Amino acid sequence: MFSTSQFRVFPANPTDRLLSRPRRLLQEGRLAESEAMYRELLASHPGLAPAHFEYFTLLRLAGRHEEALRLAEQAASRPGMAAMSLALKGAALVEMGRYREGLQALDEAASLEPDLSLVWHETGYAAWRVGELSRALMALDRAFALEPHGATLLLRGRVLRQAGRYLAAEVSFEGALQAAEFAPQREEAEREIRTTRRHAAFLNSKPDRLSPARRWFAETGAVPLSGNLGPPPGEAELASALAQLTTELEWEFDLLVALDGWTGWYDLAGRLDLPVASEVPTNPEVTPLIAIRRTGAGAAWSSASRQVAESRRGLTFALHQDPAAPAADVCGDLDATAMGAVDLAFATEASLHPEGRLHDRTLRPARSVSPS
Repeated sequence: MFSTSQFRVFPANPTDRLLSRPRRLLQEGRLAESEAMYRELLASHPGLAPAHFEYFTLLRLAGRHEEALRLAEQAASRPGMAAMSLALKGAALVEMGRYREGLQALDEAASLEPDLSLVWHETGYAAWRVGELSRALMALDRAFALEPHGATLLLRGRVLRQAGRYLAAEVSFEGALQAAEFAPQREEAEREIRTTRRHAAFLNSKPDRLSPARRWFAETGAVPLSGNLGPPPGEAELASALAQLTTELEWEFDLLVALDGWTGWYDLAGRLDLPVASEVPTNPEVTPLIAIRRTGAGAAWSSASRQVAESRRGLTFALHQDPAAPAADVCGDLDATAMGAVDLAFATEASLHPEGRLHDRTLRPARSVSPS
């Protein structure tokens, strides 16, 4: 799947000059203005294929798949756009979960214009979504032969990783990294490389065969405390497990920041000999342990998670991790997931993994600063 970060802002040819303004607005995050510009451009230049594709991509990434499908169907009436229209229609149907219909539309597009690389890229994406990995790889190889593109290398790497071919996946992501022209593309390729290396820690195990705890670590780099055989632990046991992990790995903090009123935080702070605060300190040199009972979409948790990630100092901990919320560095369990008993052995291994979230994280106080 292509991303909007690839669209060039600076005009290099007449088509780029027409598209430069909506692209710039899009990359500045001014989505409504960008969308209005794409609509104007399609009204004045209805046969401009890149404008159809880029506006379709905007709608797709926003999750507006019904609108994307309508746009794809409207393009069918434009001269020379039949194959492009079917390719975009197939992509929209796939995003809507109508996989077989989507693949049928893509097959029709391929019969009309077999040398259109977008058709084969989207066929590879659709086949990956339905689990037909061999078909996905063949389609992506053809797409790349027709038009070498970093987005195709990224998708190829994801397919290979899903197949458990981690070394080949990393090679594909490295290719995407080398081909990247813009910072967002480089960052995405680097994330995929790190994710693949974490998956590779579980040799002979494909991603879909990993336990929830190990899959969470592989996908996010965050450390799960539970996941062993046995009954699930209570909240006090999870907090105790964090204290034990902290002691074993010789982590030290300036204070514990409790983002909710759970009384167990005072017991944990007592075990670690830490003062308790209710707000994240503003001093960037303080090393905090930020704790919450259950993650969510609240501003306090999102802000605290972002601050720790950006400063690379301190640690966030959640007893219960909502998979849809910003990930805690260490979590007790995943909400609504059977994680099992405490597994300190794996938690230690995940904490020390060179591609984990805690690699190169400062987990020692700066002795000369005050926690306030």
